[in-house]
Amino acid sequence: MRRALEAAREAASRGEVPVGAVVARGEKVLAVASNEREATGDPTAHAELLAIRRAAARLGGWRLTGCTLYSTLEPCPMCAGAVHAARLSRLVYAAPDPKAGYAGTLHSVPEDSRLNHTTRVARGTLQEEASLLLRSFFRTRRRSSDSTAHPSLTTPEL
Repeated sequence: MRRALEAAREAASRGEVPVGAVVARGEKVLAVASNEREATGDPTAHAELLAIRRAAARLGGWRLTGCTLYSTLEPCPMCAGAVHAARLSRLVYAAPDPKAGYAGTLHSVPEDSRLNHTTRVARGTLQEEASLLLRSFFRTRRRSSDSTAHPSLTTPEL
């Protein structure tokens, strides 16, 4: 999770919402990513999706069984769906997302037993550090552009 937080800080320095993600198999890190939506203009360029794509490319296949996704923010519906589709064995996230969290807050796709695969979920790992990073980013963003804030940069309730 510390490596994911590092990636989140790097994202903030580029003006991206500070979310970082890491896919690992045991102690081996397969992929590290952070949000790239602003830089790419791609609404799907979330840290979790990018890390999952890179890990799959590195392993040469889409099944990430035996792997863990570490994310600094609870995955949204799209990213929670990707966790399921990639057959990740475990998801660990830091901060909950009360407005878009689909790994325990609004719903839990990874743990939904009606699906053909479930993923173990651990919540709150380094939550305070991740939440502080997000709050600080949005506080700074609001100050720098009080009346011209981009709609995608509104503050999540953390």
